[in-house]
Amino acid sequence: MTPEFSRPIDTRNLADAPQRIGATREECAALAKRFALVSIEQLEAQVTIAHEGTAILATGRFRAQVVQTCAISGEPLPMRIDEPLALRFVPARAAPVAEEIELSEEELDEIEYTGSAFDLGETVAQSLALAIDPYATGPEAERVRDAGLLGGELAGPFAVLAGLKTRH
Repeated sequence: MTPEFSRPIDTRNLADAPQRIGATREECAALAKRFALVSIEQLEAQVTIAHEGTAILATGRFRAQVVQTCAISGEPLPMRIDEPLALRFVPARAAPVAEEIELSEEELDEIEYTGSAFDLGETVAQSLALAIDPYATGPEAERVRDAGLLGGELAGPFAVLAGLKTRH
């Protein structure tokens, strides 16, 4: 299956200039669905790609404007994300299936690829997923939390569970 935001980079023809990639409106909508967000308004990255032996280094930044759901109130919560990228792509290693592999500290941030290309778009999308705070709260969170504590009723995503408990 092709990722929603695919931007293959051929390692045989790397450009010296920084590369800009950006998700289309359709790609943003598909990624929002994948990451359970209300919407993604913007996703773009600018990276410089360089060879380091057999590895490819990609450094730069990605920026996104997303709308997620407040973890307490359930209200839409706009967020800006601006994060550095420091990626190291390495050719995939052939490893025996039955053998356990132990990674060194330097290998933990490596992204393996096969053939002569890696997918910079999918890597940026995965970086976005890691940058999203799953417990982000909005301006109404405290009021909803207080109302739930004082009124004895839960609000937000836990209200459904509370309703199930009272039916027994």
